[in-house]
Amino acid sequence: MPKQQSSSKQKSKNNLDEPKKYKVIMHNDDITTMDFVVDVLMKVFFKTKTIAKQLMMEIHTQGQAIVGVYSYDIAISKSKKAMALASEKNFPLKLTWSPE
Repeated sequence: MPKQQSSSKQKSKNNLDEPKKYKVIMHNDDITTMDFVVDVLMKVFFKTKTIAKQLMMEIHTQGQAIVGVYSYDIAISKSKKAMALASEKNFPLKLTWSPE
């Protein structure tokens, strides 16, 4: 007689929660150039030039903008990479992240 497979495997797969997502927020400052912000948005966050310019203007006029939503590790990695690039150019660019 063939053995029946238990449905416990299927149940455990269905109980997995999707990881939390985190918003990466770029903040405005009076020193970082607009061109640099556009470059970072394109190189680090893979935005098109058009979207990068729109986000840069939102950051400039509103004081901040959400530049992406990622898993925790990716949000931190992208934020740190962007701030490291800014630091190399002596720009005080600041990014933060928060749960979505």
